[in-house]
Formats: sequence, C-alpha cells, structure tokens
Amino acid sequence: MALAARYADLLCTEGVVRGLIGPREAPRIWDRHLLNCVLMAPALATGQRVADIGSGAGLPGLVLAIARPDVSFTLIEPLLRRTTFLEEVVAELGLDNVTVERGKADAFHGKQSFDVVTARAVSALSNLIAWGMPLVAADGALLVMKGSSAEDEIEGASEALQAWGCAPPDVEEIGDPDAGAVRLVRVRWSGGPRVSLRPQGAGAAKAGARARSKRRQGKRRGDA
Repeated sequence: MALAARYADLLCTEGVVRGLIGPREAPRIWDRHLLNCVLMAPALATGQRVADIGSGAGLPGLVLAIARPDVSFTLIEPLLRRTTFLEEVVAELGLDNVTVERGKADAFHGKQSFDVVTARAVSALSNLIAWGMPLVAADGALLVMKGSSAEDEIEGASEALQAWGCAPPDVEEIGDPDAGAVRLVRVRWSGGPRVSLRPQGAGAAKAGARARSKRRQGKRRGDA
C-alpha cells in the first residue's frame, strides 16, 4: 500500500504537470484507475512474463507490478515523455520486476514473446489483436480491460480474430457490478497452426476499419 500510495501521489502531481493524466482524474485516481487496474492481478500467475502495451502513465502495468512482485513486467510505450516518467517511477519505487521499453508494440514482433500481454484504454479490440497477439506465446493470452461495450467489440473484431488465428475470446466480469461494468477480455491462440506475423486472409487493420465503419453507419441509422 505504501508503494501504491506513492505512485498515486506521483500521478496526481508529476503525472498531471506532464500531461499524462488530466487534472480532473486526480481526485478519482484511486477508484477510477488504481483499484480498477488491480482487478487484473488475480489473472496472473507467479513467474509469468507480462507485457503492457501502450502503458502510458503505467495503467495498468505499474499497478500490477506493485501488486504482483512475483511477476515480471515489460512496459511498452512509444512516447518519450511517458517512458521517462515510467522509468522515474520504477526507480523511485524500487520495482526490480519492471523493464521500460520505448517503441510501438509491433517493433517487438518476432523479437520477444510473453505469457500475458495486457492493455487498458488503448484502442479497439481489433487493433489490440494485431498489436498484441504477435507478442503472445503459444500458450499465452492477451488480456484487455473493457467496459460494457466488450461484447460489441468482440463482434466487431471477428474478422481480426479469424485472420490472426485466435480462439473465441472469453469474457469475465470483474469487480463490483454496482460500480460499473468492468470486463476482462481474454484472447488466446486457437488450437490450429500458429500464424506468421502477417495475419492470414484479410488484414487485421482492414478488419478493424470495416468494423468501425459498420458501427458508424449503424449509429447514423439510429440517429435518423
């Protein structure tokens, strides 16, 4: 708790000053962010290697690293000001189970693999599949935090799931239902042959674009 409290202080001070979180988020940093992120901790196993893509200010990567010192974390983030903040927090809190890497997730495709890849508030599921699944080991999983739209995003990502050779995702509701829907979407490889770094069939990016277009068209029809 002492480490979590110090991290919360850094988010509400340096994190706000550097534009990593909005000033309106500071008063609700615990309920909306830290306690929300720690809900993922039980999904990890001792000794696992975890990559958090689009780590930003460290949500959920740093929260999970504080809660699970028995797990190794690699925080992957492309922006320098964010990786600088992450490195400073890791040093100040003495988190020896954390490595910070600057770059986009696809820069590490074919170079590293992880038991678990996590993401929160980064992008649509179709994009996260394309960015995250090439980092997932053969028996690993992509774990994504979503809200009430989880099922809709899974439907929208159906082409990407098929293109990358993924099994149908599992969805688990975590936390207090009265506090708002928090769903953990778990994506694994299918039992078939592993795919190459380029998806089979339609590209995942095109699949995601088509899904977003369909949602926009549906919204326009609803507005009409």
